Amino acid sequence: MAGKLLDKSGVIGYCRVDGCVEGPRKLGRRSTKLPPLRVQIIEYQCPKVACPHCGHSTRAELPAEVQTSLFGPRLAGLIAYLTVGLRIPRRGVEQLLETGLGIQISLGSTQKLVEETSEALAATCQELERQLPREPVLNSDETGWRSRGERRWLWALVAASFVFFTVAARRSSQVLIHLLGTVFPGILCSDRFGAYLKHHKGRAQFCWAHLKRDLLGILQFARTTEAERFCRNALALSARLFRLWRRFRGGGFDRTELIRRSIPLQKRFFALCEQHLDSRDEEVRVLATALFRHCDRLFAFIEHPGVEPTNNSAERALRHAVIWRKSSFGNQSRKGEVATSRLLTVARTCVMQRRNALEFLSESVRRHRARQPALSLLHS
Repeated sequence: MAGKLLDKSGVIGYCRVDGCVEGPRKLGRRSTKLPPLRVQIIEYQCPKVACPHCGHSTRAELPAEVQTSLFGPRLAGLIAYLTVGLRIPRRGVEQLLETGLGIQISLGSTQKLVEETSEALAATCQELERQLPREPVLNSDETGWRSRGERRWLWALVAASFVFFTVAARRSSQVLIHLLGTVFPGILCSDRFGAYLKHHKGRAQFCWAHLKRDLLGILQFARTTEAERFCRNALALSARLFRLWRRFRGGGFDRTELIRRSIPLQKRFFALCEQHLDSRDEEVRVLATALFRHCDRLFAFIEHPGVEPTNNSAERALRHAVIWRKSSFGNQSRKGEVATSRLLTVARTCVMQRRNALEFLSESVRRHRARQPALSLLHS
């Protein structure tokens, strides 16, 4: 039987076998503490010296990083990160800096530092914008935005390794033409919004989550037996298709086998839409016609690596911005729109790449003040 091992403080362990002598077992515990935070204030003095022979005077120059601002680059990066990364309003940032760090800073100064951070990210975001037309696969989505009380649209384009945001005055194909050119050679994944159909005539992938939502909506309020039958058959085919997809993603078989097994389901889905092109139910007829005309845009994920059957990546990228919009109420100037786009682009890309967003923002400001090349978010 096991016996107790005692020391002056009491029971510290057990001996598994009678007669066995064990030494004291050390018990450990970690305690995480936060030391008092102190702000480092550095005073730079620039003496002026005159030559005793010629009388010419020379004054020492300030370091580049303090010539344009009274606040260091790390503080500027922190304010930008608190604003866009953690969605803290300006007043909240002001209170946090005062109570947590002992820094008294005005709202105007915080705004100037956010704008400076935006300028520091200009080259980084321009590099990503130039890369967009070269990407083999892009997911795209858009949501409403506000600027000076007027309607704007926040667009998000998600590549394999980065996210790009832009605030535009329109929700039209002109935005896609500006970003991707008149012809996009890659695969564009989106919902069935008309701007994508008008711009992109090549290979595309429609979101199956949107399609399932439409089918469930029609089924819930179905007024005819035909509508109910169409939705149930389409949902059944969708369920079978995604069972194949999950088995493929789980390593059950390779892509060649996935394509072979999905062909009968694709044909049945195509035939189902064709049968309801003249449906007397308007909702069924409209949906069946759209799917029949663009049936090839439903199955690109089957054949092409890197393509997902849903547009969830773009919607997840926009979710952070939508929550921020509810507390910030949009922008008040064109400069604010640009800052929003750049800060969201960098913050969400750092999350995707598992990089420290605070360090990236701070280093970007430091390089900007020192007139050094900007950091890159493109993987080499």
